[in-house]
Amino acid sequence: MAASTPAKQRVRLDKWLWAARFYKTRSLARDAIEGGKVRYNHQRCKPGRSVDPGAILTLRLGWQEKTVVVDELSERRRGAPEAQKLYHETEESVKKREELAWQRKTMQAAQLPPARRPTKKDRRDIQRFRDQHGI
Repeated sequence: MAASTPAKQRVRLDKWLWAARFYKTRSLARDAIEGGKVRYNHQRCKPGRSVDPGAILTLRLGWQEKTVVVDELSERRRGAPEAQKLYHETEESVKKREELAWQRKTMQAAQLPPARRPTKKDRRDIQRFRDQHGI
């Protein structure tokens, strides 16, 4: 069971992100918020903003962008299974992340390096081609 705070108590956004295990430290969470990588209800915010259940958070984590809805509040960092009970990711966000991951995989596969280095003859042919075409 996730550690919930009473409705009267306020939880800072940076502390909630840390407790939900999106960032390893509160200072990393604060830096992400100040850098515009976290949006609270589609607006930029400050690290001290109080979090409300039902709020929509948009997080940019590396290549990924997640949209999550806050379910519960907590100031305490617990295990990953308990931290996952604090929020749920929207279906559109999951689909979008999977699609972008697939696109990155296919782009990477399309740009495979050559199977081998060019031989001396290949290098001469390449140089001859460049000389003929003014490259």
